[in-house]
Formats: sequence, structure tokens, C-alpha cells
Amino acid sequence: MHHFKTFSLFSLLLLFIACKSDQSPSAEEAAVVYHGGDIITMAGNTPNYVEALVVKDGIITFAGTASEAMQMVGKGHQMVNLEGRTMLPGLIDGHAHFSSFSAQAIGAQILPPPDAGAKDIPTLISVLKEWNTPENRALTGWIFGMGFDDSVLEENRFPTKHDLDQVTTEFPIMIVHISGHFASVNSKGLELLGIDASTPDPEGGIIRREGNNEPNGVLEELAAIPYYAKALTPATAEAANRFFEAGQEMALSYGYTTAQEGRDMGNVDQFAQLANAQKLKLDVVSYVDYLFVDKYLNSEWKSNSYNNHYRIGGMKVTLDGSPQGRTAWRTRPYLIPPDGASETYSGYPAIPQDSVVTAIYNKAFKNNWQILTHANGDAAIDQMIRTMTTAAQTHGNEDRRSVLIHGQYVREDQLDSLKKLDVIASLFPLHTFYWGDWHKQIIGDSLGNKISPTRTALNKGLNITIHTDAPVALPNLMRMVGISVERKSRSGQVIGENEKLTSYEALKGITEWSAYQHFEEDSKGTLEAGKVADLVILDKNPLKVPESDIKNIQVLETIKNGVSVYKR
Repeated sequence: MHHFKTFSLFSLLLLFIACKSDQSPSAEEAAVVYHGGDIITMAGNTPNYVEALVVKDGIITFAGTASEAMQMVGKGHQMVNLEGRTMLPGLIDGHAHFSSFSAQAIGAQILPPPDAGAKDIPTLISVLKEWNTPENRALTGWIFGMGFDDSVLEENRFPTKHDLDQVTTEFPIMIVHISGHFASVNSKGLELLGIDASTPDPEGGIIRREGNNEPNGVLEELAAIPYYAKALTPATAEAANRFFEAGQEMALSYGYTTAQEGRDMGNVDQFAQLANAQKLKLDVVSYVDYLFVDKYLNSEWKSNSYNNHYRIGGMKVTLDGSPQGRTAWRTRPYLIPPDGASETYSGYPAIPQDSVVTAIYNKAFKNNWQILTHANGDAAIDQMIRTMTTAAQTHGNEDRRSVLIHGQYVREDQLDSLKKLDVIASLFPLHTFYWGDWHKQIIGDSLGNKISPTRTALNKGLNITIHTDAPVALPNLMRMVGISVERKSRSGQVIGENEKLTSYEALKGITEWSAYQHFEEDSKGTLEAGKVADLVILDKNPLKVPESDIKNIQVLETIKNGVSVYKR
């Protein structure tokens, strides 16, 4: 459920940046008065509207009545009439992988409907054939795409090398599963990766096989993830430029003013170069994989404040895999095991030894580093609780804001334990639409209705956020809000009636509550005087339209530090 993160999509940006450095936007000195629409402050437990918002030098200086706003703005101010549209604080995704937005934006569009059209394997092959041009291949040297989904493809299986060889046997192909935990490659791709019948399965990964032990082109977990760099790293400075601009523009188009790099596996140097060259138009906060913390967590970029829109916020550890891909580690077997697995198959851990996980948490707690933990299956969450408890008892646990990422199969008793550990639950209710029907098949109807238990977590007093995990799903935050409220699957079933959020709560999950998760509640998340002027303008008010319409709301404009950085 996470990861396009063991590679650096920006690895050649140093060349591109060296050629040209644009200045970051800066707010004009004249005050700007926004009025004439629904301005929702997101402050408080119930919706609060103001008539006018005043911005000066990138800071909100006033939020209140129009008459008071006009009394304070002085001469030379600018009036902006929202013309009935809706203004919110800039949006903050609870968890995503910003460095991988680029590959999703620029690669072959192999997502299933409604995000793209890859409904079956023949269509997927057709999309890849169309994308297979010399110009596109020059980007990385590979034909690539992000987001195929075996649970939605009409064939209900992974594309194999035999399918992808229908596109070409001359050039390598890699397509990445929507979960980020699997890839399928063609015969040429296997050849270039050096994978054949004699290649052993790596620890934490599986090379799927056919007759004579030959790889069939499907790679799982650590048999796939380390190879993503081969297909997804820009080959030239020009390609790096195209990648970066496409990814950043996509984020801005969905209202992001703060983006998370949720498992940084070596992009820090590239982000630093982007920041120093003032290329970032939005704030980016990185969480460095535990394998790289010794290199990066003591650098100048580890800070509570941004330097040219970039900072390192803490570290990340991953304890299992993908529930829809059935590599999430459970205490019970899956009802439908993956191809070749036994009836007792229940997924597997990413780090089998508790002692290793305990050492990771001890390092984070000892150094006062915020830590994000990817755990989906309840066995992985059990491991998180027992090992983090040891670290908390050893080093104390005050205001650490440790975060559980995803938690699809978290049990109610585990939520109680997470509450005691003061863990923030960043949940992923987009699953209810994309894979709700599939979850019910692989873990059963009653448990399937309890995925992403947002209401239960709130009722138990946990702090929560919600997230897209993009590029696992498109970084469409309004779609996420709508799905969090409706909880309807692709087939129209309600997945967990008792776990629905209100539209206001869902908006809190990507504004104030997410600002809190990132230790940024003093400067972001609400429209109040003294906070940064990170704003988004929507075509409709999510609190006033029918629930079924929320997911279709569009971002019309994104404003960062008082400067417009995107207009539809």
C-alpha cells in the first residue's frame, strides 16, 4: 500500500537545476481581501464561516466580517470576489509519496476506471502499445505505467510476461501494481534485471514461477521494489525536468499546499537541490526510511520549519505489505490465498524479528524523531504495539505523535492499545471504494466492513487523519473526502455503515488534523489570523452538496503563502 520509494525519480535533477533556477513565488505587499463566497475556517468542532479573509505578505491577517476587514486593510488593497465559490485552508494529505507523483502523472495510464480505462488485460496492452513511442521510452529507457489492479481487471489476475510480450519483446516493460508492492515485467525486462530460473527468491519477496521454475514476470514485495529504479528513474536532465514538473503540477491541481514524501529511500539530496534552487511551489516534508536515518536525520534538513519549502519530519518503518495484494500480515488466513499459496497463508512480515523492530523504535524515541509505521494486517499491528510499548517505557512517550499508516485490518482492541500509546491513526478509507468488494472476498463480509475504521477510532478518542497514499490512488483529495463520507464500493455496496465520517470531519482529516500530525498546527490547517496563507478554492461547498457529489468537486485554484500557484 505504499511504495514507489526505493528509487529516486529526481536523481538527475542536479543537472536540470544547474541549468536554470527560478525564484519561488513571493506574496505581494498589498493586502488581498477574499470575499463573496463560503469561507470555511475549519477551526472548531463545527463549521465556522467568515465573510472575508485578509492576506498580506503571505500571512492571514484577519478572518471575520467584511466590514471589519475593510476597516483594517488600508490603501492599495486588492479585492478578490469568490463569486459563490468555496475557500478552505490548503490541503495536507495525511500520507503520500510525493516523489512518485511524477511517474504516475507521466507514465502509461493503466489505472482502472474511473481514474483511467484499464478494465481488462487487452485494454492494458493497448494502452501500453500506444504509450510505446521513442519519445516516451527516452524518459527512462523503459516502457512503464503505474496502477494496474488485478482485483479489478476482468480476468482477476496479474498480467504476466506473456501478456506484456504482446506489447514488445524488443524493449523492456515494467508496470507497477496499484498497491506499489508488486510489478509485472516482460521477457526483455526480466533479462535486463538478471532474473531467470536460477535466481533465488529474496528475503521478504517472491518471484512468481511457471514450468521449469521459469519466472512468469510477476514480482512481489522485495523481489520487485528494489528494481523500480531501473524503469522509473529519468535518463536525462530533460526527462528529470518533465518528471518533476508533471508531478508537482498534479499535486497543485488537487489542492495540495503541503505534500508528504512518506518513505524517503534516498531522495533527500534531490529534494535539497530542488529547495536550494527554489523549484518547490508547495511544502514537502520527508519521512526517511529507517535504513537511511543515520545519513539524513542529523542533517540541516531535519527541522520543524521549512527551508525553501522542504524539511525532514522524521523516519519511517514498514512492517508488512498490501492487504489488497494479500501480503499484509494477518493473524488469520486469507479466504482466497494468492496463486501457489497454501490455505493457511496469512501474509508475512517485512521484519520478522521483534528485536530488530524494537531497536528501530528505540532509536527513534531516543533521538526524539517522529516515526511513521506502515502496518496493515493485525499481526503487523500487534508487532508494532508490543515493540513500540518497550521503546515508550524506556524513553518516555510525551507528544511524540507516532503515526500508524494505513491500518486496514486493525482490530478494536488494538485501537485501545494505540490510544494508550498516543498513536495517531492515519487511515485509508479510499480502500472502501477501490477494493471494498475485494476485501470482503478475501477476509470475509463482517471483517471487510471494518476496514479503515475511522468512526470507531474517533469514538475511542484517537487522533486521526485520512490519506490517499498516492500514487497508490490518484492524489484526488476531494474524492477521498467524498468516499470517506459515503464508504461505497465500486459495486455500490456500503462498506461499514458505522465507520462513516461526516463531511466536516473528513475535511478536518486533510486540514487541521493533518497539520497537527505534522507538528504544524500553529501555522497551518485553519484560516485564522497569524497562520500562513495556504488556501484552496473549490467549485462547490463539500458541506452543502449531496454526499454523492462531494467526490466530484474540483479544485479551481491553489494558493501557497498568498501566491496563486495553480488555476484550473
